[in-house]
Amino acid sequence: MKEQNYAYPLDSDWSISEMETVIAFWRAVEDAYEAGIGRQVFLDRYRDFKTVVPSKMGEKQLWRQFAQVSGYEAYPVLKRARESQAKFIKMVGDEK
Repeated sequence: MKEQNYAYPLDSDWSISEMETVIAFWRAVEDAYEAGIGRQVFLDRYRDFKTVVPSKMGEKQLWRQFAQVSGYEAYPVLKRARESQAKFIKMVGDEK
């Protein structure tokens, strides 16, 4: 796993619990690129993320911010997780 040298995009209006939920999703995206992650684990983290960020617009803004600081795109991971039947997903190469 590469060393993280960036701050996760978070909203200061969120509760600690909500921040932890969003951070768990960011880590799941990182895991998908770095080591791989269980497909269902990723989908569960996304479902939890949507309880904190229910709007598509808010989701897209946060995803864009996360991609800018981390270099990791959340959408391709979500797409792979939804379309795949594999139990484990790992993003490789140009899938960012």
